Amino acid sequence: MTTDIARTTDETKIRELLEDRAAATTARDARRFLASCAPDLVDFSLAPPLQFRGAEALDRQGVEAWYATWEGPIEVSLTQVEVTVGDEVAFCHSINRMRGTKTDGFEVELWSRATVGLRKIDGTWKITHTHSSVPFLMDGSGLAALDLEP
Repeated sequence: MTTDIARTTDETKIRELLEDRAAATTARDARRFLASCAPDLVDFSLAPPLQFRGAEALDRQGVEAWYATWEGPIEVSLTQVEVTVGDEVAFCHSINRMRGTKTDGFEVELWSRATVGLRKIDGTWKITHTHSSVPFLMDGSGLAALDLEP
C-alpha cells in the first residue's frame, strides 16, 4: 500500500517528467522527448493515422523530421495539469499550448487536450499511452475548433 508521502513523491516525479518532455520539444531533443516512454507506447497523436504503437510511436527520426518543420523554438506549456497516482499505474490530463513559427512562415498558437497514462517499470515512471486532441465543431462541418483558449 502506498503512503501519502510516496504518492506525493510519485506525483512530483510525474509532473517533472511531463515538464521535461515539454522542454525537450522546445529544445528539439527527440531522444530526450522519447526517453520517458515505455517500449510498448501507444500514441493517439494529433497527426494521422489514428494510432502509433511500439517502435512506430518511438520513431526518433520521425520526431526529428517534425521538429524540422519549425523555425526557431517550439514553445510548449502545460496548464491545468491533474495527476492521479496509484501504486504502479498513473494517469494525468492537461490543456497544452504549442506556439511557434513553421518553416513556411505560418504562425502557430494551438491549444490542445492531452491525456497521458503511465506505468511504474523497475521503479521508474514510463509513459505507456498518450492521447492528444482538439475539439471539433458540432455544426456538421467536421472542422477542428482551433481558436479555443482556456
